Amino acid sequence: MIGFFVIGTDTGVGKTLISCALLHRFAARGQRVIGMKPVAAGRDADGQNDDVVALQLAGNVEADVALRNPFCFASAIAPHLAARQESVTIGLQRIIDSFAALRQLADVVIVEGAGGFIVPLNDTEDSADLAVRLGLPIILVVGMRLGCLNHTLLTVQAIAARGLTLAGWVANCTEAEMAMREDNISALRQRIAAPLLGIVPYQTQPDARSVAAQLKLPCLSDAGD
Repeated sequence: MIGFFVIGTDTGVGKTLISCALLHRFAARGQRVIGMKPVAAGRDADGQNDDVVALQLAGNVEADVALRNPFCFASAIAPHLAARQESVTIGLQRIIDSFAALRQLADVVIVEGAGGFIVPLNDTEDSADLAVRLGLPIILVVGMRLGCLNHTLLTVQAIAARGLTLAGWVANCTEAEMAMREDNISALRQRIAAPLLGIVPYQTQPDARSVAAQLKLPCLSDAGD
Protein backbone atom coordinates (compact mmCIF):
# COMPACT_ATOMS: atom_id res chain seq x y z
CA MET A 1 0.00 0.00 0.00
CA ILE A 2 1.17 3.47 -0.83
CA GLY A 3 -0.36 6.77 0.09
CA PHE A 4 0.18 10.50 0.15
CA PHE A 5 -1.16 13.40 2.18
CA VAL A 6 -2.02 16.32 -0.12
CA ILE A 7 -1.83 19.74 1.50
CA GLY A 8 -1.93 23.29 0.19
CA THR A 9 -0.25 26.59 0.79
CA ASP A 10 -3.71 28.01 1.53
CA THR A 11 -7.36 27.32 0.92
CA GLY A 12 -8.60 27.41 -2.67
CA VAL A 13 -5.27 26.44 -4.26
CA GLY A 14 -6.49 23.25 -5.97
CA LYS A 15 -5.89 20.44 -3.47
CA THR A 16 -8.96 18.54 -4.63
CA LEU A 17 -8.02 18.95 -8.30
CA ILE A 18 -4.52 17.58 -7.72
CA SER A 19 -5.75 14.82 -5.40
CA CYS A 20 -8.21 13.65 -8.05
CA ALA A 21 -5.56 13.89 -10.76
CA LEU A 22 -3.25 11.68 -8.70
CA LEU A 23 -6.04 9.15 -8.26
CA HIS A 24 -6.55 9.07 -12.03
CA ARG A 25 -2.81 8.61 -12.63
CA PHE A 26 -2.48 5.70 -10.22
CA ALA A 27 -5.71 4.13 -11.50
CA ALA A 28 -4.31 4.27 -15.03
CA ARG A 29 -1.47 2.05 -13.78
CA GLY A 30 -4.04 -0.58 -12.88
CA GLN A 31 -4.00 0.12 -9.16
CA ARG A 32 -6.95 0.20 -6.77
CA VAL A 33 -7.24 3.80 -5.60
CA ILE A 34 -9.37 5.69 -3.14
CA GLY A 35 -9.49 9.28 -1.96
CA MET A 36 -10.04 10.39 1.62
CA LYS A 37 -11.10 13.81 2.93
CA PRO A 38 -10.82 13.48 6.73
CA VAL A 39 -12.46 16.83 7.45
CA ALA A 40 -14.76 18.73 5.09
CA ALA A 41 -16.52 22.00 5.76
CA GLY A 42 -19.43 23.01 3.56
CA ARG A 43 -22.41 20.87 2.56
CA ASP A 44 -24.80 21.44 -0.34
CA ALA A 45 -28.58 21.16 -0.28
CA ASP A 46 -28.29 17.37 -0.58
CA GLY A 47 -26.01 17.19 2.44
CA GLN A 48 -22.92 16.40 0.38
CA ASN A 49 -19.52 18.05 0.15
CA ASP A 50 -18.25 18.76 -3.36
CA ASP A 51 -14.65 17.75 -2.57
CA VAL A 52 -15.74 14.44 -1.06
CA VAL A 53 -17.89 13.67 -4.10
CA ALA A 54 -15.06 14.56 -6.51
CA LEU A 55 -12.63 12.27 -4.70
CA GLN A 56 -15.15 9.43 -4.76
CA LEU A 57 -15.69 9.79 -8.52
CA ALA A 58 -11.93 9.88 -9.20
CA GLY A 59 -11.31 6.64 -7.30
CA ASN A 60 -12.19 3.10 -8.33
CA VAL A 61 -12.80 1.51 -4.93
CA GLU A 62 -16.10 1.68 -3.08
CA ALA A 63 -16.08 2.51 0.63
CA ASP A 64 -18.56 3.93 3.09
CA VAL A 65 -18.62 7.71 3.19
CA ALA A 66 -18.06 7.56 6.96
CA LEU A 67 -14.60 6.13 6.21
CA ARG A 68 -13.81 8.41 3.28
CA ASN A 69 -15.01 11.51 5.15
CA PRO A 70 -15.23 10.98 8.92
CA PHE A 71 -16.13 14.62 9.64
CA CYS A 72 -18.33 16.81 7.46
CA PHE A 73 -19.85 20.09 8.60
CA ALA A 74 -22.46 22.43 7.18
CA SER A 75 -20.61 25.74 7.29
CA ALA A 76 -17.71 26.42 4.92
CA ILE A 77 -15.50 27.90 7.63
CA ALA A 78 -12.43 26.80 9.60
CA PRO A 79 -12.94 23.15 10.61
CA HIS A 80 -12.70 23.63 14.38
CA LEU A 81 -15.22 26.48 14.21
CA ALA A 82 -17.58 24.50 11.99
CA ALA A 83 -17.33 21.60 14.44
CA ARG A 84 -18.01 23.89 17.40
CA GLN A 85 -21.18 25.15 15.72
CA GLU A 86 -22.46 21.57 15.64
CA SER A 87 -21.20 20.67 19.14
CA VAL A 88 -18.74 18.17 17.70
CA THR A 89 -15.09 17.60 18.54
CA ILE A 90 -12.83 16.47 15.70
CA GLY A 91 -10.96 13.49 17.10
CA LEU A 92 -7.81 12.39 15.30
CA GLN A 93 -8.18 8.76 16.37
CA ARG A 94 -11.42 8.43 14.43
CA ILE A 95 -9.60 9.66 11.33
CA ILE A 96 -6.68 7.30 11.91
CA ASP A 97 -9.04 4.36 12.32
CA SER A 98 -10.89 5.28 9.12
CA PHE A 99 -7.62 5.52 7.22
CA ALA A 100 -6.56 2.12 8.54
CA ALA A 101 -9.79 0.64 7.17
CA LEU A 102 -9.30 2.28 3.76
CA ARG A 103 -5.74 1.05 3.40
CA GLN A 104 -7.06 -2.51 3.57
CA LEU A 105 -9.22 -1.85 0.51
CA ALA A 106 -6.87 -0.07 -1.89
CA ASP A 107 -3.34 -0.06 -3.27
CA VAL A 108 -3.19 3.75 -3.09
CA VAL A 109 -4.89 6.09 -0.63
CA ILE A 110 -4.76 9.82 -1.37
CA VAL A 111 -5.64 11.88 1.71
CA GLU A 112 -6.62 15.50 1.12
CA GLY A 113 -6.09 17.96 3.95
CA ALA A 114 -8.26 20.94 4.84
CA GLY A 115 -7.06 24.46 4.09
CA GLY A 116 -3.37 25.02 4.77
CA PHE A 117 -0.93 22.80 6.63
CA ILE A 118 -1.50 24.05 10.19
CA VAL A 119 -5.26 24.55 10.29
CA PRO A 120 -6.74 23.97 13.78
CA LEU A 121 -8.90 20.84 14.04
CA ASN A 122 -9.76 21.05 17.72
CA ASP A 123 -8.65 23.01 20.78
CA THR A 124 -5.19 21.44 20.92
CA GLU A 125 -4.47 19.73 17.58
CA ASP A 126 -4.15 20.83 13.98
CA SER A 127 -3.82 19.30 10.53
CA ALA A 128 -0.04 19.08 10.91
CA ASP A 129 -0.61 16.84 13.95
CA LEU A 130 -2.86 14.70 11.76
CA ALA A 131 -0.13 14.48 9.11
CA VAL A 132 2.31 13.24 11.75
CA ARG A 133 -0.16 10.64 12.98
CA LEU A 134 -0.79 9.39 9.43
CA GLY A 135 2.94 9.31 8.70
CA LEU A 136 2.42 9.72 4.96
CA PRO A 137 4.73 11.56 2.57
CA ILE A 138 3.44 15.03 1.74
CA ILE A 139 2.52 16.48 -1.64
CA LEU A 140 2.29 20.26 -1.51
CA VAL A 141 -0.03 22.15 -3.86
CA VAL A 142 1.16 25.70 -4.47
CA GLY A 143 -1.44 28.18 -5.66
CA MET A 144 0.50 30.41 -8.05
CA ARG A 145 -0.56 33.88 -6.99
CA LEU A 146 0.88 36.89 -5.24
CA GLY A 147 2.26 35.83 -1.85
CA CYS A 148 2.90 32.23 -2.85
CA LEU A 149 6.65 32.39 -2.25
CA ASN A 150 6.30 33.21 1.43
CA HIS A 151 3.39 30.80 1.95
CA THR A 152 5.21 27.97 0.21
CA LEU A 153 8.57 28.32 1.89
CA LEU A 154 7.00 28.66 5.34
CA THR A 155 4.98 25.51 4.68
CA VAL A 156 8.08 23.62 3.51
CA GLN A 157 9.84 24.62 6.73
CA ALA A 158 6.86 23.50 8.81
CA ILE A 159 6.80 20.11 7.07
CA ALA A 160 10.48 19.59 7.82
CA ALA A 161 10.04 20.74 11.42
CA ARG A 162 7.47 17.99 11.91
CA GLY A 163 9.90 15.38 10.62
CA LEU A 164 7.78 14.62 7.57
CA THR A 165 8.87 13.83 4.02
CA LEU A 166 7.97 16.24 1.23
CA ALA A 167 7.56 13.87 -1.73
CA GLY A 168 6.97 16.66 -4.22
CA TRP A 169 5.11 19.85 -5.03
CA VAL A 170 2.79 21.06 -7.76
CA ALA A 171 2.60 24.59 -9.15
CA ASN A 172 -1.10 25.14 -9.83
CA CYS A 173 -1.87 28.28 -11.82
CA THR A 174 -5.04 29.43 -10.08
CA GLU A 175 -5.17 32.76 -11.90
CA ALA A 176 -5.29 33.50 -15.62
CA GLU A 177 -2.50 36.05 -15.28
CA MET A 178 0.27 36.35 -12.71
CA ALA A 179 3.13 38.80 -12.93
CA MET A 180 6.45 36.95 -13.44
CA ARG A 181 4.90 33.54 -12.86
CA GLU A 182 7.83 31.61 -14.34
CA ASP A 183 10.27 33.58 -12.21
CA ASN A 184 8.27 32.69 -9.11
CA ILE A 185 8.32 29.01 -10.06
CA SER A 186 12.08 29.19 -10.67
CA ALA A 187 12.59 30.79 -7.25
CA LEU A 188 10.70 27.92 -5.62
CA ARG A 189 12.59 25.27 -7.59
CA GLN A 190 15.85 26.74 -6.34
CA ARG A 191 14.70 26.65 -2.72
CA ILE A 192 12.74 23.38 -2.47
CA ALA A 193 14.74 20.16 -2.43
CA ALA A 194 11.72 18.02 -3.34
CA PRO A 195 10.86 17.50 -7.03
CA LEU A 196 8.40 19.65 -8.94
CA LEU A 197 5.73 17.16 -10.05
CA GLY A 198 4.07 19.45 -12.53
CA ILE A 199 3.00 22.93 -13.58
CA VAL A 200 -0.76 22.98 -14.07
CA PRO A 201 -1.96 25.71 -16.47
CA TYR A 202 -4.93 27.89 -15.58
CA GLN A 203 -8.25 26.30 -16.53
CA THR A 204 -11.62 28.05 -16.50
CA GLN A 205 -13.18 24.66 -15.80
CA PRO A 206 -10.55 22.53 -14.04
CA ASP A 207 -10.55 18.92 -15.19
CA ALA A 208 -8.69 16.35 -13.12
CA ARG A 209 -8.32 13.84 -15.97
CA SER A 210 -6.50 16.32 -18.19
CA VAL A 211 -4.37 17.49 -15.26
CA ALA A 212 -3.39 13.88 -14.51
CA ALA A 213 -1.52 13.64 -17.79
CA GLN A 214 0.60 16.64 -16.81
CA LEU A 215 1.77 15.28 -13.45
CA LYS A 216 4.78 13.15 -12.64
CA LEU A 217 4.12 10.51 -10.04
CA PRO A 218 6.04 11.01 -6.79
CA CYS A 219 8.74 8.55 -5.82
CA LEU A 220 6.98 5.41 -4.63
CA SER A 221 9.87 4.29 -2.46
CA ASP A 222 8.98 7.00 0.06
CA ALA A 223 5.24 6.49 -0.10
CA GLY A 224 4.52 4.43 2.98
CA ASP A 225 4.32 0.73 3.64
